[in-house]
Amino acid sequence: MAPADLPEARIHASCDTPCMTARIIDGAAIAAEVRAEVAVKVAAHTAAGRPQPHLTVVLVGDDPASATYVRAKGAACTEAGISSETIAVPTGITQTDLLAVVARLNADPKVSGILVQSPILGGIDEAAIMSAIDPRKDVDGLTPASLGRLVQGEPLLVPCTPAGVQQMLLRSGYDPAGARVVVVGRSMLVGRPLGILLGLKAPGGNATVTLAHTATRDLASVTREAEILIVAAGRPKTITADMVRPGAVVIDVGTNRVDAPERKSGWRLAGDVDFGPVSEVAAAISPVPGGVGPMTIAMLLANTARAAAST
Repeated sequence: MAPADLPEARIHASCDTPCMTARIIDGAAIAAEVRAEVAVKVAAHTAAGRPQPHLTVVLVGDDPASATYVRAKGAACTEAGISSETIAVPTGITQTDLLAVVARLNADPKVSGILVQSPILGGIDEAAIMSAIDPRKDVDGLTPASLGRLVQGEPLLVPCTPAGVQQMLLRSGYDPAGARVVVVGRSMLVGRPLGILLGLKAPGGNATVTLAHTATRDLASVTREAEILIVAAGRPKTITADMVRPGAVVIDVGTNRVDAPERKSGWRLAGDVDFGPVSEVAAAISPVPGGVGPMTIAMLLANTARAAAST
């Protein structure tokens, strides 16, 4: 996506800079495509006489949001023909006992993929638990071995959210090859692996990537350089319209609860981007909800199928 490929902006009555109405990148629709493709691959896998791919999720404690997310993963697995189970353990489990659960799953040939749902409650060293997962079953793609292979340009299983963002771009016609990409956010879950993934000399990569964050000096001057701007800062309205280059593609990874007194729940989900004003400047933008979230689960299914095929 070279600068010449950027759509021509126009002056809009609501602002004094070049504006446009952005195309909405429908993550839910793209995720449905990915899930359908995974289902076909799983059906071919089992038709060849191979064991059904199986995902085991370990859920520590009773966090309602985690439990809801785990149920959504289970439903998606069923739809794709992947068997799944959830091992629920109490918040008071010791680190030794939780490591023993992971070791048992590592050794179980029926288990294709292991996911320990984050956050892990109870004061347990989350990094130690993630490090214990067999990289061949690390469908979250977040063990040190998995991330190390990504850095080397030889990924085994790519972290789900970064892989989902990459697929959103490619399947929407915004190949990052040669483009100036700015990623706002440096977490190990999204920002850092995504920056590496898009910078690899490989299909879906070859971008010139800048990794920024909320402590970046004059963040707006950095984000305005982006032809593709990806925001995973974990803070609502981190990116406002004046921080976006006219005609840029904006992917909003953020998921934040914000007050919404008009709703029965009293809250709604919002991303890290000031959606309305930014959509008048950008060429394309992903919404929250309905953007990156569904893609994360779709890529989890893809990783589980890939893990099963490699064993």
